Amino acid sequence: MNRKSFLKLTARAGLFLGITPSLISCNTENKVDANELDSLLTSRKASGTAVNLKCKPISKVRVGMIGMGNRGSVLIQMFEYLIKNNHAEIIGLSDLSEKKLQKNNDYLKTIQKNDASLYFGHKDEWKKLANRDDIDLLIIATPWEYHTEMSIYGMEHGKHVACEQPMAMTLKDCWKLIEVAERTKKHCMYMENCCFNGEELWVLNMINQGVFGDLNHAEGAYIHDLRKHMMDETYYEDQWRIKHHQTKNENLYTGHGLGPVSFYMDIGRGDNYDHLVSMSSREQSLSDAARKENFWTNKFTCGDMNTTLIKTKNGKTIMLQFDTHTGRPYSRLNTITGTKAVHQGYPSRLYIGHENLQWGHSWLNKDDYKTYRDKYDHPLWKKLKEQIDANAVGHGGMDFVMIYRLIRCLNQGLPLDINLYDSVLWSAITPLSGLSVANNSKSINIPDFTGGTWQKHRENELLRDII
Repeated sequence: MNRKSFLKLTARAGLFLGITPSLISCNTENKVDANELDSLLTSRKASGTAVNLKCKPISKVRVGMIGMGNRGSVLIQMFEYLIKNNHAEIIGLSDLSEKKLQKNNDYLKTIQKNDASLYFGHKDEWKKLANRDDIDLLIIATPWEYHTEMSIYGMEHGKHVACEQPMAMTLKDCWKLIEVAERTKKHCMYMENCCFNGEELWVLNMINQGVFGDLNHAEGAYIHDLRKHMMDETYYEDQWRIKHHQTKNENLYTGHGLGPVSFYMDIGRGDNYDHLVSMSSREQSLSDAARKENFWTNKFTCGDMNTTLIKTKNGKTIMLQFDTHTGRPYSRLNTITGTKAVHQGYPSRLYIGHENLQWGHSWLNKDDYKTYRDKYDHPLWKKLKEQIDANAVGHGGMDFVMIYRLIRCLNQGLPLDINLYDSVLWSAITPLSGLSVANNSKSINIPDFTGGTWQKHRENELLRDII
C-alpha cells in the first residue's frame, strides 16, 4: 500500500472510529477524496421524531447533577427560585472531589429541605446517580470528553439530559446521540446559555417582529483569552481543557457564537447548514505564554484563531470564529445583517437601514437605540427581571433564564427550547471544522442531522410564552 492510499484509508477509518484526520496528521497530503468524504458524511440517517418532542408533565422535576466544579457550582445556584416555588428539587450530586460536593451541598441546604445524596471518589460513581429511579433530569457539567457517554447513559436509564457544550466531539458520537434520544424518546439538550441572554433574546424578538427584513449573513464567535485559566492547576481539574489544544486543530467551542445566530436564521426550523470551509492560523500565543510561565508543555496543535464559514441550504452565510489564545477583549460578535437592519455586538450597536437608499454610515445614537431596546425587549426578560437581577452571578442572568426555561418546559410537558437536533448540529461543527482544516480547507458537506424536518418552517420555541 502506498502512502497516499494509506492516508486515505486512515482518514476513512478515523471518521468511523470517531477520530478526525487532524488527530492522525495535519499534513496537506492527508486529503480525502471528495466523493468518499460525501459518502462517509451521509452514511447515517435521523428520523426527526424528536422535533416538538412532548413528554408527560413533571410537576416537580427531580434533578441529578454530575460535575460540581466551576460550572456545576454556578448552575446549582440557578435553582433557588425554582426549588422555593416547588418546581424542582435536587436529589443527588456527583463529582470526583468530596470537598466540592460538600461545599455545594452546604449551599443546597440553605435553599431546600432535603440533603442531596453525594457520589464521589471512583470515576464511575456518577453511574450510581444516573441509575436512580427517583431522578427525572440529569445535568452534566464535566470535562468535554465525558459528555456523550454520560448523556447516552442517562437517556438509556430513563433520564432527560441537559449537558454543557459540546455534547459530542466526533461525528460518530453525534449519530449515537441521535439514535439513543430518538429511540428512548428522552430530551437531549445542549445547555447553550447565550441563547437565553438579554441581548440575544432582544435581537431574536426584533427579527421575529420584522425589524431586520430578510436575513442574509451572521457572525458569531467565542473570543476569550483563557490562557491563564487553562494553565491553572485548579481552575480546570487536571488541566483537562488545555490538553485538547495539544491534539486538535478545530473550533473547539462553537455554541456561544453559533447557537444564537442559528436561532436568528431559523436553522432546523426552515433552513439548515449545507457545507463549511474552515482554516486555522498558526499557533503562537498559547505556546509563548506557556514558555513564559514555565508550563509543563509548550507544544500545541490548535491555531490561535480558527475561522469557519458556513453556507445554509437557503443561501445564507455564517462566519464563526474561535480564539482562546490571544490577549484581546472578550467578544461573541453577535452580528446579524438583514435587508432592513444590522446588529453588531461588543458593544451592542443597531443600524436601521434607509428605505430611500440614502447613504448611512452611523449606528443609532444612544436615545434611538434605547427606544428599540425598550420596545422590543424580549417578554421573558421583562417577566423575570426580579429573578434575573437576583441571579446575576450566572453570567448576568442568562444561566438562570436557561435553567428556568428548562425546568418550566418539563413541568408543563412542552418541547424544550433547544432540542436534540440543535444540540447535535452545533456540536458537529467541531469535528467538521477539523476535517476541513486537516484537508487544506476543503469544503465539507454537513450531514442533515434533522431527518429532513428542517424543511418545515416553525416559530422558534424561545418566542413562546411559558409561565
